[in-house]
Amino acid sequence: MTAAQADLSAEFLEVSEGLRIDRPEVADGAALWRIAKDSEALDLNSSYSYLLWCRDFAGTSAVVRAEPDGRPVGFLTAYLRPERPHTLLVWQVAVDAAYRGRGLAARLLDAVAARVAAEHGVTGVETTITPGNTASERLFTSFAARHGATVEREVLFDTRQFPDGPHDPEVLYRIGPLEHTA
Repeated sequence: MTAAQADLSAEFLEVSEGLRIDRPEVADGAALWRIAKDSEALDLNSSYSYLLWCRDFAGTSAVVRAEPDGRPVGFLTAYLRPERPHTLLVWQVAVDAAYRGRGLAARLLDAVAARVAAEHGVTGVETTITPGNTASERLFTSFAARHGATVEREVLFDTRQFPDGPHDPEVLYRIGPLEHTA
């Protein structure tokens, strides 16, 4: 791990003046739900799930906080796959509209990957992306390039598997091995 990557794993990471990356707390759950809802790109989970996520998966997730009040303006939720404990599954990444275009999603992804690699020996990242979500496709393919990793894609869940009406397929992106974990 390089010094820059080690810096990414710090508990509190200042990403620019007035913004820092931090671990989420239960009190952040409502803000994460709102950011996801306002994104108009993510599948919105129940508000309860965001509260649980902040409680149970804070170690593999992160928020971007705006100073001076510390309110979340972006987040990344992720977990370690039970059957593949060296794989980080990124569930959702979202940034409040007023803070987009600053590279915050990429910084969140780098910070969480570095922290979880240092703590758990993660060597790969997975996520699912619906076809046509070019922002997410760019985020994860550029992450792979920054970390010297390959990207494999395959349909994980076909349209017919979703019981709640029309849903685009979810394409699994497997990224690894990550260079910074070697």
